[in-house]
Amino acid sequence: MWWLQRRLARRQDRFVVVSVLAVLAITGCANVEMSDKIDYRSAAPPKPLDIPPDLSQLPKEDRFQVPSASANAANARGAQAAAPAAGNVIPAVTNARFERDGSQRWLAVDQPPEQVIEQVREMFKTVGLGIDRDDATLGIVETVWAENHAKLPLDFLRKALGKVTDFMYSTSELDKFRARIERTQNNTSEVFISHRGMAEVYTNSQHENTIWQVRPSDPELEAEMLRRLQLRFLPATATAAATTTATATAAAAPIATEPKAPPPPQNARLVKGDSAAESKVLIDEPFDRAWRRVGLALDRGGFTVEDRDRTKGVYFVRYLDPEYEAKIREQQGFFSKMFGRDSKIDAQQFRILVAANASGTDVTVQDKDGKAEAGATGVKILAQITEQLR
Repeated sequence: MWWLQRRLARRQDRFVVVSVLAVLAITGCANVEMSDKIDYRSAAPPKPLDIPPDLSQLPKEDRFQVPSASANAANARGAQAAAPAAGNVIPAVTNARFERDGSQRWLAVDQPPEQVIEQVREMFKTVGLGIDRDDATLGIVETVWAENHAKLPLDFLRKALGKVTDFMYSTSELDKFRARIERTQNNTSEVFISHRGMAEVYTNSQHENTIWQVRPSDPELEAEMLRRLQLRFLPATATAAATTTATATAAAAPIATEPKAPPPPQNARLVKGDSAAESKVLIDEPFDRAWRRVGLALDRGGFTVEDRDRTKGVYFVRYLDPEYEAKIREQQGFFSKMFGRDSKIDAQQFRILVAANASGTDVTVQDKDGKAEAGATGVKILAQITEQLR
């Protein structure tokens, strides 16, 4: 049905529109307008998404589901009932502060990760995002793929009839967020939120078939999620009314009052050695800044980060090389054809080593045993990291 809904959305079929108008006239649907930047609550759970072969992820765990329409309606009624009068002032959030390094933003929270991760989970749930991966040990919370209905065009039909017509529309885009929480030396937290996007595009000029392709990460969506998370750390003395005001105005409030930072200089470059094992990424920055940037690059690149050790400068990741996958499938070809289905191929394990040098930081790839990766896969991983660091 998803393809039919998209065709109806794009072609604005008159028969469907008239039918919907008639039904809504009978039921007396209310007029609802959206002015928020983020609205995943009205989105139905998307169909399974084929991830490009060079982006790996762990098996899905459906611990949370996207809230139902009835739950969304109840939440909306509760928010309207608790909405305070205009003019209330949002309390300052002193225990959760924005930090910035070039174009990179994160949240510094004066609480240990064990407390912060609970707020991260709740924040994702309040915007209607189901949780696909929840690892308290690593401090990683990752959402499912979902469509942001706030991007839908607010045309005459939606103005007149409200969200009930959203099933007729599609943005042809899906979003996925990952929150990574790191413990500082003072037992406080640094929270990084990264965005990944997919876009549905036609494969031919007749607009008959579509495929999903990776689209660039959206820093504004990352900043919006950080802002919403920050508002969950209001002082304990704040009233419920002030909390509601802060949440209601989150989308309208700018993420930060400082001027937009200029694009960071191209200070990360891939250096290929005489062999694959000698290749590395050179970052003209000290270790602390390079460690944060590499972590965000891995998140945005869709790598599965299984563990990390900042004292040793190591990220433990999984990556499925397309050539490796093709080779394994070729070996399994006979049995796959016999039984009519492909068996799952596990992603390979690697270590991403971030090490300080005399003038900056080196990033290299090791195999699962800590030896320099001598295959072409290591160079591919470094190339992806370099692309994200730009």
